[in-house]
Amino acid sequence: MSESHGPIEEEQRLLMNALAEGIDKLFNGDRKGHDRKMCFVLLSAKFGDIKDGRVNYISNGDRADCVSMLKEITARFEGRYSSQKGKA
Repeated sequence: MSESHGPIEEEQRLLMNALAEGIDKLFNGDRKGHDRKMCFVLLSAKFGDIKDGRVNYISNGDRADCVSMLKEITARFEGRYSSQKGKA
């Protein structure tokens, strides 16, 4: 099992940064900062090592908004709803 906290694993860093840049460009065009319209979160993990393993994360949004997004989608997957609101 790998370390669960910290920066993106080195072997995934270039790919995830390239994907994030491309996703942001597709969603937001040339808009930057607060002019962007769409926020996203990209997660990756190795097959067979997801439970108690390392999940790599990258986003174009504020941490609080991304946490809110992840809580909401988790609640929906689990059949419950989170009333926590974010700006995303």
